[in-house]
Amino acid sequence: MMRVLHFLLQLIKWMFFFILLGLLAIYLLDRYIDYTTQEKIYTEVKKVPHRKAALLLGTAKYIAKGKKNYFYVYRIRAAVALWKAGKVDAILVSGDNRSKYYNEPRRMKNDLMKAGVPEKYIASDYAGLRTLDSIVRAEALFDLKEYIIISQKFHLERALFLTQAKGQENVIGFAAKDIPGTKAARKMRFREYLARVKAFLDVTILNTQPKFLGKKEKVNYRK
Repeated sequence: MMRVLHFLLQLIKWMFFFILLGLLAIYLLDRYIDYTTQEKIYTEVKKVPHRKAALLLGTAKYIAKGKKNYFYVYRIRAAVALWKAGKVDAILVSGDNRSKYYNEPRRMKNDLMKAGVPEKYIASDYAGLRTLDSIVRAEALFDLKEYIIISQKFHLERALFLTQAKGQENVIGFAAKDIPGTKAARKMRFREYLARVKAFLDVTILNTQPKFLGKKEKVNYRK
């Protein structure tokens, strides 16, 4: 009986040790991604260097029936601000298009047009199912080389980490307004820890590729 008890105590000790080790690894990876991308993130429109295009990363427009998702609202506003300031000459909207009832790119395009961005200069990527997919497809299908990613800062850090891993060294980010202190923000931040682990594994071990590729797509640029 004592041997069994001793074994169980040792097992619990080692399990606790590996859990702590895993949590430490997640924390250090989070700090590494944060540190290596900070110089590429801008928060003021007037300080953003000009790039030919912006990549607007998608999210749901509503978080519940009739309830706005302010991550979405502020991303749209950020894209419009860059456009009106002449910082970009085209916008690529990239997101999930899982059904006729849920289409992130279509909604983003419609809202950009309502805000004054001409339809001609909005390109749509309907297979941006994940951030990795959006980034790889931006270069492979839409020939974006130097562009600005638009999202909230916590998301931008992971997106820029992926661009660096994929050799897209001339990509920068513009941080849309966040909603700190809210339940939604805390939920997204927790999710981000796990998403960063998956992103790291995707580019260092798994060599994960986009779910869909396809033919080249044309992007029209403002003269």
